[in-house]
Amino acid sequence: MAAFRRQQHIAEGAEWEKYAGLPQDAARRLEAFTHDLPAKLGLPRGANRAPVLAIPELALAMAERVSTQEGFGRILFELAKFGGALAERVVTTSPDVTVSTNLGGWVNQVALFARAPHSDVFRDRKLPSLQRWSQSPQGRHIELGIAENNLFLLLAALGLAEPLFGARLLPLGTVYDPFIARGLDALNYACYQNARFLLVATPSGITLAPEGGAHQSAVTPLIGLGQPGLTMFEPAFVDELHAVMAWAFEHLQLPDGGSVYLRLSTRALEQPRRKLDPALATQGGYWLRPPGNYAPLAIVACGAVVPEAIEAVARLGARHVQLGLLVVTSADRLHRGWLEAPGRSVVDRLLLPLARDAALVTVTDGHPALLSWLGAVRGGRIAPLGIRGFGQSGNIPALYAAYGIDADAIEKAAEEALNRR
Repeated sequence: MAAFRRQQHIAEGAEWEKYAGLPQDAARRLEAFTHDLPAKLGLPRGANRAPVLAIPELALAMAERVSTQEGFGRILFELAKFGGALAERVVTTSPDVTVSTNLGGWVNQVALFARAPHSDVFRDRKLPSLQRWSQSPQGRHIELGIAENNLFLLLAALGLAEPLFGARLLPLGTVYDPFIARGLDALNYACYQNARFLLVATPSGITLAPEGGAHQSAVTPLIGLGQPGLTMFEPAFVDELHAVMAWAFEHLQLPDGGSVYLRLSTRALEQPRRKLDPALATQGGYWLRPPGNYAPLAIVACGAVVPEAIEAVARLGARHVQLGLLVVTSADRLHRGWLEAPGRSVVDRLLLPLARDAALVTVTDGHPALLSWLGAVRGGRIAPLGIRGFGQSGNIPALYAAYGIDADAIEKAAEEALNRR
């Protein structure tokens, strides 16, 4: 290497100088060229940041029963109708699942992107279609084929618009949750480059039960928990999702922010009648049923299985009046906060009312390891329920029973945990 350095006319200790090895006049010309280049291309000089876009307050009218996937589609549709600076900077993309991930309403409002205008073939031929497939350079949805790796490459490229060009884009990509694994390398490098994007993975878990194992996911929550630069949320109710999406659009724009992964479901749930404090949803979790002081037991639930936890708590509550139900909206935020400030984190504060040796029963439509770490927060007994296999086909109650995440399984685990305490 020393011989190679001398051959390249690089002085010892100057190996990392920008123009090491070049003649002085060539170095000066190259320095002048790169100095003038941003102005010639109309780009901001240095690390100028694009203006931060305000998050609009959207009024949503929701049905009594709705899934988070449907709620996501309605929120985006309302954002498109509302318009404004933030909506104009949202660019969506999807690998052949645009309509089935509820992006259809948004696309009807903003149209498809194409470098040259194309008319809607369906309308030209007078064929009935709920979708408007007109294409133009003004469109803000990019349609991909079945190519999840391309999805993450595109999200990375769009998500680097600010540092590269000084213009802010808010890229949003939808994908079936189990197919995240098809593009993991590109996802990892997108996060490594600090690209900013919102990944909406839906449907997730085994809640798309009739479609069998090909559309079921178990380990994706652990990817969300472990991937640096990516914050995962799994809301159960649409008011939680509404708060989380507002948080996400802000997080994408922060200098110390990052990308966000939403794990959503097609399972329609009865929506609570309440005015939710957005901070409760975005901090990672909240007590849906607060525990009594020094309660010996709590149920912890995440995502689409929250109704099973509610039913189990209703059965157990008559026998164990101090029982609490903790709804987790982001195991990722809770876990990260606990690692960074053990004893002073959000999850420490949430679990403080419980007895020091209280038992926890955790349940999620995903791998049980997502929440099993909660047992280490206070050192109590933990009974983690979740999905450790996949491939069965059937309705949701049958599959939840088969994999031990239904109300019966939660109730049984709670009683056993109390008896062993």
